[in-house]
Amino acid sequence: MAFTSPKGTTQTSLSEINVTPFVDVVLVLLVIFMLTAPILQSGIEVKLPKTRTVKIVKNERVVVTIDKAQTIYVGNAPVNIHALGSIVHQKLASLPGSPVFIRADRAVPFGVFAAVMDALKQAQVSNVSIVTQPIATGRAR
Repeated sequence: MAFTSPKGTTQTSLSEINVTPFVDVVLVLLVIFMLTAPILQSGIEVKLPKTRTVKIVKNERVVVTIDKAQTIYVGNAPVNIHALGSIVHQKLASLPGSPVFIRADRAVPFGVFAAVMDALKQAQVSNVSIVTQPIATGRAR
């Protein structure tokens, strides 16, 4: 694009873009993502019981977690045990035949685990699997 000056000469517009504000914005966004990414990836801390027979599952569908404080989660959202059956049933409606995985901390009393199993049975969930950690078979000498 050309401009005419008051003296009648033709001048061209400045064709360079100032990238300094763009770099500033990108650096601020980078810092924000670096600070928030570890927070978003943190899951529910559970020390799983160890067993010898463990089946590796690649795609987990519906996961019910019971942590050390006996809080029940479906996925990463805490739920009340009275609503557990209906929430799991709603999630399984889109995934027919998919198993429900239960992750329970080693310190969770059996009564809490049995109450979760009972809530799932009352919701007519029959395909339930328990998540465990494999025992290391190698021995150090």
